[in-house]
Amino acid sequence: MNPLIIILIVLAVLVVILGVLYFVGRKAEKKSASQRETMEAQAQTMSFFVIDKKRVKLSESGLPKIVMEQTPKYLRRAKLPIIKVKVGPKVMSLICDDQVYKTILPKQEVKASVSGIYVLSAKRIRGPLPEPKKSKKELREEKKAAKAAAKEAEEKAALKAATKAEKKTANKK
Repeated sequence: MNPLIIILIVLAVLVVILGVLYFVGRKAEKKSASQRETMEAQAQTMSFFVIDKKRVKLSESGLPKIVMEQTPKYLRRAKLPIIKVKVGPKVMSLICDDQVYKTILPKQEVKASVSGIYVLSAKRIRGPLPEPKKSKKELREEKKAAKAAAKEAEEKAALKAATKAEKKTANKK
């Protein structure tokens, strides 16, 4: 067979696969958007105190048993962002959206939009401000700056000591 024909066949197969993936992805996006809209329509506003937040497996999360039964088997081992909250006198576990999970800190009071056991959005009422995590590059730059500052302080101290020694020798003469 001619190598050109083989390359064309492989390219045709790749184009078909990419087309199928594109249409399946669009269908999944539409389904996700419609689910999100229904969740937002059913959402209620609640005020609660965040006791703890963790990423844990569904089986270790403390959610109701019916949630475990309704979850597909391939998702039961996945780690989910779970927050433990106190709503009035009741303590309960809620599943959190990833963006919301990043903004919530433990030991703070939050006003949130909740649909069932899923937290869609949250706004801090009282408590500590969340500090964004620094990237490795930022941490490395801070470390370099700290080393440079320490070196500069050491040089200043050495210069000060040298000038004191010169003054003492000048005074002795």
